[in-house]
Amino acid sequence: MKSTLLATEIAEPYSQALMSLAKDQNLTDRIGEDVNSLLTVLKESEDLRRCLMSPLVSLDVKKVVLRRIASDQLHPYTLNFLLLLVDRGRIPFVEEICKQYQELLRKLKQAVLAEVTSAVPLLEAQRESIRQKVQSYTQAHYVDMENVVNPDLLGGVIIKVGSQIIDVSLRGQLRRIGVRLTSTT
Repeated sequence: MKSTLLATEIAEPYSQALMSLAKDQNLTDRIGEDVNSLLTVLKESEDLRRCLMSPLVSLDVKKVVLRRIASDQLHPYTLNFLLLLVDRGRIPFVEEICKQYQELLRKLKQAVLAEVTSAVPLLEAQRESIRQKVQSYTQAHYVDMENVVNPDLLGGVIIKVGSQIIDVSLRGQLRRIGVRLTSTT
C-alpha cells in the first residue's frame, strides 16, 4: 500500500502502541527483527500481500495464514499484534505500521537510515565502508542500510540519508563535468 496521509495517520498510533509494548517488555530489537522479516516477506510474496489486503478474504483465513507464516519465527507479541490488526480491519496498513515502527526504533537507538543506490549489489566490505562513513558524517550511533540496485548508474553510489543526498556515481560525475563544460563556453 502506498504511503499516504491517511495510511500514516492510521498507522501512527499502532506503531507507537507496538513500540510501547516492546519497550515495556524489553523487546524493541526482537520485535524490530520481526518487523524487518515481515516487510521482507510482504515484499517478496505478492500472494501474501493480496491475501492480507483483500476485503474478500475472511478474517479467519487471514489469521490462519498469519499463524502459518509466523510459526516459530515471530515473537508471540508480534503475532498477537498482527492478529489484532486483522480484527480491527487495519491489516492493509501493516507495511506502513512496520515502517513507522522501524523509524521509532531508529530514533530510540539514535540510528539513521542510509538508502544506497548502486549499479551492482554491494559486497559486505563495501557496505561496511559506507556504513562507517555515514556514521561519522551523521554522528549516529548506528546506520541501517538499504541497497537499491540501479544499473543505469554505471558505477559508484548515491547515498541518501534523510534529506541529504551524496552523489558519487559515474552518472553524477559526468553530469557535473557536462555542467562545467557548458558554463565555461
